[in-house]
Amino acid sequence: MSTMIQLSATELEGVMVLRPRIFEDQRGSFVKTYHESLFEELGVSFAPKEEFFSVSHRDVVRGMHFQLPPAAHDKLVYCPTGKVLDVVVDLRKASKTFGKIITRELSGKNREMLFIPVGFAHGFLALEDNTMMVYQTSTTHSPTHDAGILWNSFGFDWPVKNPILSERDKGFPALKDFQSPF
Repeated sequence: MSTMIQLSATELEGVMVLRPRIFEDQRGSFVKTYHESLFEELGVSFAPKEEFFSVSHRDVVRGMHFQLPPAAHDKLVYCPTGKVLDVVVDLRKASKTFGKIITRELSGKNREMLFIPVGFAHGFLALEDNTMMVYQTSTTHSPTHDAGILWNSFGFDWPVKNPILSERDKGFPALKDFQSPF
């Protein structure tokens, strides 16, 4: 069954790129994004409890989000339509890659997914209008544990001149001022 999804490690331990098999015929395409026993076979321990999506205009930056313990969650993200530059930052204090980032282009064309475990901040830049991102999480949203770091505080040069940001995302603390519980 592992031929259904290929798994690749990234420079950040635990963050993985998943490439699902795309079935195409005269009707279009079909992609399986989650299958419990397949994920177990691949060594990815993930049990989604909630799923949601966002639709963004070009130049929107959403991030850098996570939930604090005890509501912290693993996250599986993918972009079924449009294109994003996905960004992940390591917030694990004891990690040799603390504060380091990875980026990945996710799109409706490449159908790649990112698995992001507890201890990382996640965000993205929408590269096209009407870009949809889907998020599956291992816990349900907890407003009291919802958190983030400032989108431009960790040394990443976002490829956008005038990003569109929410007031919430503008108000997060810088990475250097964040007291990580991870």
